[in-house]
Amino acid sequence: MLKRTIKLFTDRKYWVRQIVVAGIAGAISWIIGDALVPNGGVVAAIVSTLTIRISLHKSLREGFGQIVGTAIGAGVALLTVTLFDFGFVAVGTTIVLCAVVARALHLGEVASVNVPVTALIVIGPGISGSTATHRLLSTLIGAGVAIFFSYFSMPNTPVDRARIQIKNVSEKAAALLAEMSEGVAAGYTQKDAGKWLAQARLLVEEVPAIRAQSVEARGHARWFPTAEKDVAEEIYIEGIATEHTLVQVRTIARTLFDSAVEGGIADSTKKQIAVALSAASYAISAHIDKPDDINDFSSSPTDDAREAGSALAETLIEDGKDVDQEQIIRGLSIVSNIDRIADSLDQNSPALKDVITPDEPAKAKVLEVSPLEQTTTLWNRIKRSVSKYF
Repeated sequence: MLKRTIKLFTDRKYWVRQIVVAGIAGAISWIIGDALVPNGGVVAAIVSTLTIRISLHKSLREGFGQIVGTAIGAGVALLTVTLFDFGFVAVGTTIVLCAVVARALHLGEVASVNVPVTALIVIGPGISGSTATHRLLSTLIGAGVAIFFSYFSMPNTPVDRARIQIKNVSEKAAALLAEMSEGVAAGYTQKDAGKWLAQARLLVEEVPAIRAQSVEARGHARWFPTAEKDVAEEIYIEGIATEHTLVQVRTIARTLFDSAVEGGIADSTKKQIAVALSAASYAISAHIDKPDDINDFSSSPTDDAREAGSALAETLIEDGKDVDQEQIIRGLSIVSNIDRIADSLDQNSPALKDVITPDEPAKAKVLEVSPLEQTTTLWNRIKRSVSKYF
């Protein structure tokens, strides 16, 4: 029983590390807050818990949102309490005004939530100018401590975390292709194909996490002095290539499922499809193990995957008269999917580097619109209004 309990924690060592660091950060925030600000420990500990994240980069963004939210919340809270005194009217008005201000400033999703939360902390019983100042200082202390301790939340850099994510999901994709290869060779059923398609969908659902981590790695390299920008850019492109690969794996799984629904794959093409899927699986595995050496030999695993796909295409064309046309189209679709997987692994497709990939979604940012852009837009509106008036 004891060994089983210990294993529960050892198998989740990263999670254990994060909660331990978060607990230490909250405790230290309490100590510093109480020491520097009258009764400031509680607010500092709350803000520290809200701010700390798995990386220094994310905590800096979160801390900035906390500071912006505190400044707005404190001002709105003092205004509403002055007008309505402390009570349900002041609370409701504070929440509404905070939401309006957050929207007007184009704050991101996280900061927009922090504004009313911080305002309610500030508006607590006994609100006054000095109390609001104390709670504001406590918030700054909590955010600062959280930002400092977030550096110790994870043992890996953003680039390393992105690399780990890409490796894990690539291993799953290679294993799934290998399983589909064996199933096709043995004669799979619709139930088997449904299971493969469900697994492929789960793989694609990991794409947003990979993209977010790749964006963080690139953003971290822009401002952190010890980060290597070239490495961050490489892992960013690797993340895009992995996304393309996962989409192709899901498409293959869907094609096999549709073929099973329509009566199955022709016996004459089973072997070639199985070989092509096996070659694609091996190409992904080889890329994971030695991504820098994949093209050092005269015939790389990706070349073998392309050759297997070409052999499958020739077989489909030769059997064109004896095989249902829709099955031929599905087979050629698998050939195209394997070619795209190989191009993604080699990173020689223009779709990876010539097409601008959208950056982080606006709702995930602390400020959806930068202050400079907001100021420029406001100034242009003022100029237009003045010109129109005169």
